Amino acid sequence: MVARAYTVAFEGVEARSVEVQCAVTQGLPGFSIVGLPDKAVSEARDRVRTALTSMSIALPSRRITVNLSPADMPKEGSHFDLPIALSLLAALEIIPADAVEETCALGELSLDGSILAVTGALPAAMTAAEDTRTLLCPKTSGAEAAWVGDARVIGASTLTEVVRHYTGQSPLPPAEPGEVHSDVPGRDLADVRGQERAKRAIEIAAAGRHHLMMVGTPGSGKSMLAARLPSILPALTPSEALETSMIHSLAGVLKEGGIYRSRPFCEPHHTASMAAIVGGGRRASPGQISLAHNGVLFMDEFPEFSRQVLETLRQPIETGEVVVARANAHVRYPCRFMLVAAANPCRCGYSNDPTRGCAQGPKCGEGYLSRISGPLMDRFDLRVDVPPVAFTDLDLPAGGETSKTVAQRVALARDRQAERYAGIPGMHLNADAEGEALASFATPEPAGRELLLKVAEQFGLSARGYHRVMRVARTIADLEGANTVSRTHVAEAISYRLSPSAPQATAKAS
Repeated sequence: MVARAYTVAFEGVEARSVEVQCAVTQGLPGFSIVGLPDKAVSEARDRVRTALTSMSIALPSRRITVNLSPADMPKEGSHFDLPIALSLLAALEIIPADAVEETCALGELSLDGSILAVTGALPAAMTAAEDTRTLLCPKTSGAEAAWVGDARVIGASTLTEVVRHYTGQSPLPPAEPGEVHSDVPGRDLADVRGQERAKRAIEIAAAGRHHLMMVGTPGSGKSMLAARLPSILPALTPSEALETSMIHSLAGVLKEGGIYRSRPFCEPHHTASMAAIVGGGRRASPGQISLAHNGVLFMDEFPEFSRQVLETLRQPIETGEVVVARANAHVRYPCRFMLVAAANPCRCGYSNDPTRGCAQGPKCGEGYLSRISGPLMDRFDLRVDVPPVAFTDLDLPAGGETSKTVAQRVALARDRQAERYAGIPGMHLNADAEGEALASFATPEPAGRELLLKVAEQFGLSARGYHRVMRVARTIADLEGANTVSRTHVAEAISYRLSPSAPQATAKAS
């Protein structure tokens, strides 16, 4: 008899169904696993054999063959232990084979029969729901998988509990979803003294998910401003939370099966490798740009990142997804993030500081910021200078707008955009607008259009830069509750496009 169980193999955020077939036949005693398994899957036979022995279940002196179908799909990870054990128990007629066939299982087995937690329970539950199967997973992963309401999820701590469940001795209860974690931001915009223009730029960027570049002297508050972005961003919608949590589930960073409603904020160090930023490694794992999906990717000391890392950002910024291609893997991850970059104006950091002099003059800034290529600089919607704050302003009491006040305006602006782009595939915010939607909703009034055309011709804006000014102007109008884009909105958007801090970079980009 051939017994069947089901599990999944991960390709990016997708979990593809895998049929685990087990046959116990006459022949020389042995235990083999076929179907393109990796080293971890091949070692499952020893873990399964020892786990069954700990339950006083002896394997017969026969030939045991386990096939993972489809056989041409690579199988990676220790989560194949539990489905292999299930198919073997069904083949030995210890548990009902028909009940096992209705189950999608994943979990790693310890030598004493304990079921250990694995990554990817959330996308596995999505696949189980599509196939109308029950998901059997480690108890510690059940709370995470239970967020997929369409799938029945059962969590077990040991293989003994699984056997008692399928034999009807002690049925396992369905798993309950974990807690909703809400990170309460402890940093408020009111803590920032001065920098009103930079605050305004951050508000516009948050409202339309526009990419932002901040250039300023060391200690002027660039990192401080970026750290307060999460406090003005709206919470993730249920669909966004599920989509983002699927990526975090694959990366194994979800805590205690909970799900986060606050937007991710990733800030990799400038020494990070390309695989860490974009994704990759032996198993083509998601990188920082995918972990920042639906959130913020803050890259401090932007020119200090390697040129190769910076250039790989160009395509994900435009498409909202990244393809990690390796010799044995070709996976696709979503990465619709808001890029916030911070940089000093030159290597020493003081080329535009009126109180200090730069040792090398203008050449210092030109050589430093030239590490950012023109095509990459062209992808920043807003570029803002962050000058040093006067010492007298540092002693002033907090009197600016709080994050709560700004967050309300950002939420209202995003609600307007969600209503505007409802029903248009792939468009949610102004940063996504293109084609007819961009022309219909973001074309300025005649006076504003005349100004935009004049500036585009005078400064040689690229077509990308021209459209990005239109998107930013539309966001500024949404923050004010205006139905049309006026000349004032266009003028403010242009002021953020033509930053005086990096004139050569701007000229190259344009």
